[in-house]
Amino acid sequence: GKLSKRDGEKLGFPVFPITWTDPNTQKTLKGYRETGYLPEAIINFLAFLGWNPSTEQEIFSLDQLINAFSLKAVNKSGARFDPEKAKWYNQQHLQQKSNEALSQLLQKTLNRKNLKTTLDLCKIVALIKQRAVFTSDLFHLAQFFFIAPTNYDEKATKKAWKEDTSVLMKALIKKLDSINDFSTETLTTGIKKWITDKEIGFGKILMPLRLSLVGSLEGPDVFEIASIIGKQGTVVRIKNAVDKLR
Repeated sequence: GKLSKRDGEKLGFPVFPITWTDPNTQKTLKGYRETGYLPEAIINFLAFLGWNPSTEQEIFSLDQLINAFSLKAVNKSGARFDPEKAKWYNQQHLQQKSNEALSQLLQKTLNRKNLKTTLDLCKIVALIKQRAVFTSDLFHLAQFFFIAPTNYDEKATKKAWKEDTSVLMKALIKKLDSINDFSTETLTTGIKKWITDKEIGFGKILMPLRLSLVGSLEGPDVFEIASIIGKQGTVVRIKNAVDKLR
């Protein structure tokens, strides 16, 4: 049947293209734009409601759609609306955007939140964009880069922080202080060699290091995180975790 705003409210997806306020109830409903959908993704999604290009290709730019679309290929029967498919289209189009374009969107979010940073946003976006469905996800996935953790996930802490962890983290700080080149490659090689030479289990160092930097055991490569945050930021976060979790 026809989609209604009640369908959207019940199943949790937008019905209107932009925010709409019901004149009778004064209730405001977010549209696709405000929810974080890209225009090109929605156009691509709508084109496939009842139309098929007779190929395996599903992701089309607007120009590609203009060239490929034909009313003769439109199915006369009712189309099936799948909100999860709309999300998939949005994710695919988001992944096709350059890191520079996505970093500009992330910068706008930082500006709205009054967060100033000198970190390389393009590098950050490159690390986290594969997990993003909406542009708003970029900040959610990257916020630990800009806001140092003050609380640590309870389950992650129980798993990563043991009786000897504080001592090991203090030893790691000394090792990090001796590294001048804080690139991902140098950190990866240097810290892994240090762990091996000390005959320490990798998990006993890398899990609490990640917990210190992120506040949980999630996120991209821990050496990538440390390199972007820099030596000072990395050491400060480790010290904070030692002070709070010991």
